[in-house]
Amino acid sequence: MATGFDEERGEGAISPGLGSATGFDEERGEGAISPGLGSATGTLRTATKKKKTSSMAAAIVNEHLPKPLDATSEQPPLFDGTTRLYVSYTCPFAQRVWILRNYKGLHDKIKLVPIDLQNRPAWYKEKVYHENKVPSLEHNGKVIGESLDLIKYVDNNFEGPSLQPKDPAKKEFAEELITYSDTFNKIVFTSFKGDTVKEAGPAFDHLENALHKFNDGPFFLGHELSLVDIAYIPFVEKFQAFLSGVWNYDITAGRPKLTKWIEELNKIDAYKPTQTDPKVIVELFSARFLAKH
Repeated sequence: MATGFDEERGEGAISPGLGSATGFDEERGEGAISPGLGSATGTLRTATKKKKTSSMAAAIVNEHLPKPLDATSEQPPLFDGTTRLYVSYTCPFAQRVWILRNYKGLHDKIKLVPIDLQNRPAWYKEKVYHENKVPSLEHNGKVIGESLDLIKYVDNNFEGPSLQPKDPAKKEFAEELITYSDTFNKIVFTSFKGDTVKEAGPAFDHLENALHKFNDGPFFLGHELSLVDIAYIPFVEKFQAFLSGVWNYDITAGRPKLTKWIEELNKIDAYKPTQTDPKVIVELFSARFLAKH
């Protein structure tokens, strides 16, 4: 019962002192949160990054984030014309799509539906998404999942500023980095069970080197935010908090490009409301990776 999640079976478990606020499954992309934990509850002021070419992109939205649905909750209507994004507030996989939805100004187009995966409603697997994980998107009479697929789907099928490059060199590099993101995550997750600082360091060096590729801006592809940044920031955010809180390891030390990248992303209003309190991250990850079995 003391593990945050089981990466082999994809099942969450109750962590000591956290109630139902357990971690997530890095293999299946699952996460959960209890109301009142982290910064991702309540009424939050969100916005998309301002762009001169898009009037809607500068809109400020005061969004009330609803309480997660659990086993006692009634199922929302299915395929009633409403587009729904099913998430868990502390899940970095779901966070990818949540950030993109905010950035593109789709608050009124895509309804956020949080799920409590530690007390998940049976109807979610039976009637909504048979994979029984988050994120998933209900749109145009179907439900699709997998976060890396979903950020491309949302970018291609909804209005708002595009986050995919047209330049061939940047497009190729973007695909390379998005593909590497799974490897990056696996390296860092695995390091928590070994010589953490030594094993995790090369993964962050890889990001530092990648950020040197295009020097016309602070992001992976230069001056414009892209899907690459959105693919990585939810995990870097959580890894940074855990590594600092437990091992006193600063992932930005000696990595100026990574430092600047994190600073610039923290300025983006679309990202801010999706962030989790670092103390909560340390609790979640500690329960999963440092608990004595």
